[in-house]
Amino acid sequence: MTTILHLDASPRTDRSISRRLSRRFVDEWRTHRSTDRIIHRDLAIDPPPHVTQAWIAACFTPNEKRDAAMRRDLSWSDAAISELEAADLIVLGTPMYNYGMPSALKAWFDQVIRVGRTFSFDLARGDWPLEPMMSGKRLVVLSSRGEFGFEPGGPRARFNQLDPHIATCGRYLGVAPNAIHTIAVEYQEFGDDRHARSVERAESEAVRMAGVLVAEAAPYAVAGRASA
Repeated sequence: MTTILHLDASPRTDRSISRRLSRRFVDEWRTHRSTDRIIHRDLAIDPPPHVTQAWIAACFTPNEKRDAAMRRDLSWSDAAISELEAADLIVLGTPMYNYGMPSALKAWFDQVIRVGRTFSFDLARGDWPLEPMMSGKRLVVLSSRGEFGFEPGGPRARFNQLDPHIATCGRYLGVAPNAIHTIAVEYQEFGDDRHARSVERAESEAVRMAGVLVAEAAPYAVAGRASA
């Protein structure tokens, strides 16, 4: 059985294109593998708490020395990390906001990228003390952008702070750069034929990508577990 962690970050509901794409991908997956486990976390409806001084103190306190207040401070993070640890495939629906990620998605990354849980820290490694504690996961990003040309070499590639940020953080989710698949709708603010064609292409690509990853599911369905 494959476990999918399905995340949605758009505050829009029925009007959200990124939600529509992520749902399209998951629905297509289910047509092939109806018994696979789907964990859905809505980061807009149930936004992650922001990191606080108390949260940081709790993180850097050994587990056996944490008091009840510290455990409460880490409870949201613990639950979200458990979902991440269980997942073989992460399906992320997110818009591009101000050329980057919505604050709720950034808060989720801040909650799940945590010392002793998703990465280890050892100064004996010299200038590279951080090491991911998970591996073997895949990530599908289903996104919407108001403008266009954010792909490498595109006219707005240098403005794209969403995809590089996700890829950088993905390492600590157990996702290698070559295991990230991004499908994006563009031209949303223009609302013209180019936008309509972009939506059509993205939906077709979401269906196609689901089929590709379903075919590859068996080799990685048991790979995405914590290694330490």
